[in-house]
Amino acid sequence: MVIAGIVAGGVGQRMGQSNMPKQFMKLAGKPVVIHTIEKFLASPEIDAVVVGVHPDWLHMMADLTAKYFPEEKNLVLAPGGDSRNGTIRNIIEKSEEMFGADGGTIMVTHDAVRPFLSMRIIRENVKAAEKYGVCDTVFGATDTIIQSENQEYITDVPIRKTMYQGQTPQSFRIGLFREVFQSMTEKELEGMTDVCRMFFLRGHKVYLVEGDSSNFKITYPFDLKMANAMLEGGSHD
Repeated sequence: MVIAGIVAGGVGQRMGQSNMPKQFMKLAGKPVVIHTIEKFLASPEIDAVVVGVHPDWLHMMADLTAKYFPEEKNLVLAPGGDSRNGTIRNIIEKSEEMFGADGGTIMVTHDAVRPFLSMRIIRENVKAAEKYGVCDTVFGATDTIIQSENQEYITDVPIRKTMYQGQTPQSFRIGLFREVFQSMTEKELEGMTDVCRMFFLRGHKVYLVEGDSSNFKITYPFDLKMANAMLEGGSHD
């Protein structure tokens, strides 16, 4: 079984509109998160979709799914947690409750505000997670990366060909996630915003799946303008 876990727990503070999380903002007439859900429902690799939503916005998300997917039985909602990994844990628990997911189930986690992921990326994530247990979607850095440990001066300039930008999906077997999550201390979990970092810290080899430039995260107002331009120009998968 393969389940898509869409993480939609943010409140969109960087978008500059505190009254509307970015996943609910309109993109070509529909909320961003609806575009993302549609991608996974259209994928033959995905058996079910679980959306983790901030508790304050669960009712709105329920209204949207009822409007856009009234007959869809393999789409359910889960309350978001107090962190990204907490939300993923809640998504897993809902998957077990509603779809009988177990330790061998593949969970494909994805940002709600990355609506342009391709079918190829989904397919390769599933294959990689089945073979290696855990994988991350990355895109090679195109700009020189500057490191500054004090935020004032350059402390390192890494070799660019070894640098990648992390994207999503991040996919793994549920049993591995539970094992790693439960092994983390509270201190380690503080500020842990990346699920693959947990696997890396516990010695798991995380396989890389090639992302692409169109699989960007809608974070700032300019990103939303660019996303609308892409849809108007037909530049998406």
